[in-house]
Amino acid sequence: MGNETEGFSDPLIHVSVDGPAAQAVSVLLIEQLVTAPEASAATIRPMCDGDWPAVQRIYREGIATGHATFESETPDWEQFNTSRLPGHRLVAETAEGRVVGWAAVSPVSARPAYSGVVEHSVYIAAVARGQGLGAALLRALADSTEGDGIWTIQASVFPENEASLRLHLANGYVVIGRRQRIARMTHGPLTEQWRDTILIERRSPTI
Repeated sequence: MGNETEGFSDPLIHVSVDGPAAQAVSVLLIEQLVTAPEASAATIRPMCDGDWPAVQRIYREGIATGHATFESETPDWEQFNTSRLPGHRLVAETAEGRVVGWAAVSPVSARPAYSGVVEHSVYIAAVARGQGLGAALLRALADSTEGDGIWTIQASVFPENEASLRLHLANGYVVIGRRQRIARMTHGPLTEQWRDTILIERRSPTI
């Protein structure tokens, strides 16, 4: 999963960002048909503070495509740390200790009724796409959140990101609907254009 998908040959995964427009758009970075031998040996583990430089770099790669999120800049560590739930931050790490992907979730509301609903972000480094890491992170995130009583993971994907949609649909997500002209892009090849997003979600079958 990991990189932003434009629906072309450069897929992406989701990114949930701060602000009304950003929250409406978690964009997905999914796998690209790229060979990356070092990624095949990657394992999924909890994210730690020391992973932040690599996480931010991978995040920045996704933003640069212009098809991962409405946000134009990565947050700093303090912003990231306060907006993502600490118990559900994961990274994909190679046998050599290189972080090549990450996933995290943010609460969608402060209201108690929605305490079990989160929005997810998943990014994969360009060098590690096409190795199944996006699917691995999605599965690990589902296990992590279900174990903590979270019943719904949601995300918004650009409709052009067909690869990301296929990836999510193959991993328990369903399409809820389409939000039309939800926000205007401020960067990338579609700067100043209004864009639609597809709302998807995974409802836990066990909670």
